[in-house]
Amino acid sequence: MENSRLFETRFLFFTGKGGVGKTTLSCASAIHLAGMGKKTLLISTDPVSNLDEMLETELGSTPRPVEEVPNLWALNIDPEEAAVSYRNRIVDPIRGVLPEEAVSSIEEQLSGACTVEIASFNEFARVIGEENATEDFDHVVLDTAPTGHTLRLLNLPAAWNDFVEDNRTGSSCLGPVSGLNELKATIEKTLAALGDPASTKVVLVSRPDVSALKEAARAGAELDSLGIGNQFFVINGRFRALDGGDPVAVQLEKQADTALDSMPAYLKELPFLEIPFRPAGYVGVDSLKVLFLNEESSAQTIAPGAEVSIVDNLTTFSELIDALSSDDKGVILTMGKGGVGKTTIAAAIAVALAARGKKVHLSTTDPAAHLTESLNSNVEGLQVTRIDPEAETRKHIDHVMATTGAGLDEQGRELLEEELRSPCTEEIAVFRAFAETVAMGRDRFVVLDTAPTGHTLLLLDATEAYHRQVQRHDDNLPPEIVDLLPRLRDPEFTKVFIVTLPEATPVHEAARLQSDLKRAGITPAGWILNQSFAALKCTDPQLTQRARHEHRFITEVQTRLADSLSLIPWQTRPPKGVDGLSKLLEN
Repeated sequence: MENSRLFETRFLFFTGKGGVGKTTLSCASAIHLAGMGKKTLLISTDPVSNLDEMLETELGSTPRPVEEVPNLWALNIDPEEAAVSYRNRIVDPIRGVLPEEAVSSIEEQLSGACTVEIASFNEFARVIGEENATEDFDHVVLDTAPTGHTLRLLNLPAAWNDFVEDNRTGSSCLGPVSGLNELKATIEKTLAALGDPASTKVVLVSRPDVSALKEAARAGAELDSLGIGNQFFVINGRFRALDGGDPVAVQLEKQADTALDSMPAYLKELPFLEIPFRPAGYVGVDSLKVLFLNEESSAQTIAPGAEVSIVDNLTTFSELIDALSSDDKGVILTMGKGGVGKTTIAAAIAVALAARGKKVHLSTTDPAAHLTESLNSNVEGLQVTRIDPEAETRKHIDHVMATTGAGLDEQGRELLEEELRSPCTEEIAVFRAFAETVAMGRDRFVVLDTAPTGHTLLLLDATEAYHRQVQRHDDNLPPEIVDLLPRLRDPEFTKVFIVTLPEATPVHEAARLQSDLKRAGITPAGWILNQSFAALKCTDPQLTQRARHEHRFITEVQTRLADSLSLIPWQTRPPKGVDGLSKLLEN
């Protein structure tokens, strides 16, 4: 497929599972368009954007030129900054008009995580739906958040539309409904623009990996159901062995072939482009310039050298499990960027602890919930659950109506039911379930596979805000919520492991995550670098280059970031099922 098919529309909208290379491809696309003489704007809507590192340019919330690339401007939509701006737009006009008590009440209503969601989408919608927002640019390229988050942003307006149309109280958990009415017209224009094949192309990005391909197909089908059907498919990082005698290289190619052979039918019908594997990846303008030219750049070439020796004093995965199993209870969280293997590591830890006779509860707060793919059989002593948003929302509404609603008259119950229809209810319900699951660590091990970084930090950082939101409907806060932050901050009760890959962007995003955790009073127990080729003996030149490339990041983590570091090699057999997960202990 020719590259030109990818660049036919004014708007390019990249989406896909976390870690598949959306930012890489969006940056390369923007640079390619700018190189064609097109004035191009690159925007990230990802809460954990790394555009700055990719483009080697410090960015902000307004377009800034990328000095090394004429015709290219870029910006990051900062969710927190957008929320502050959104709150000010709603609250400032009523200061001094309404009583201070009423203003304070509205400000508190606007303290929830839902405000961050709607404010971020507001900025996104403005870029797409308002003609004058990007009228100075020939092309607009959007690097989106991971699939689940992106689809949630797209579905959120429909819920708010219904809420605005039916609302009779004049208020919501986002404050006055008048603010939402102003947003509605922009949202409608945005969805219309996204659905116009003449102006917008959605690019589904995937690695040649079974779970990533399924996620891309699911995202494509859901977008298509929203009327966003002009789609393009990119297979990123396709590996082909150069040394047929290297069993690791042969198996890596075979895994990609097997995944692509069983690719969902939905993707097979789309126009597609294949991007080959590059040992050093694509970071920096020089390497990104040649991505669509299928050429090497000096930034991607790693000088030959002696065989890489692994840094000393690493903690083996088996030793990590031994240390954890010295107790019989507590909470273990695997955290990190999407696509780094949090689910696999969480499942492996749970299986290993259960094998040592421990009582273990394994659960996930990740909307994508891939636990069942990693663990496909029963294990004695291990209970596996999922915090399901829909089920938890129904449970929460029933609880509120049976408690707070029980003492209200008919009009009061009607008003309460109306407020509970807002999208914030789901956030609160999931938060409560998360707190209840953490509380189970008092008498057993609880292993939690968390959502990608942005969502997880939203849960942790917004604890006090959720306290206030829950209290609006329930005067008697459950002890699980009251005790949540103290439990997460107690290193004897909670062990947080940062999972990442030995690559530039994942390591640096993980470092930011660690800083945020420490500001919240949570110190990680250790780091786990997953899928490492430096931990293997390879002869294929691509993989030996890859090992040398990894070594600098292994050293950076061990010397600057982690008190304890475990390195898990790339597996020649996918670590699924009890046997596959148990093999991780052999390293």
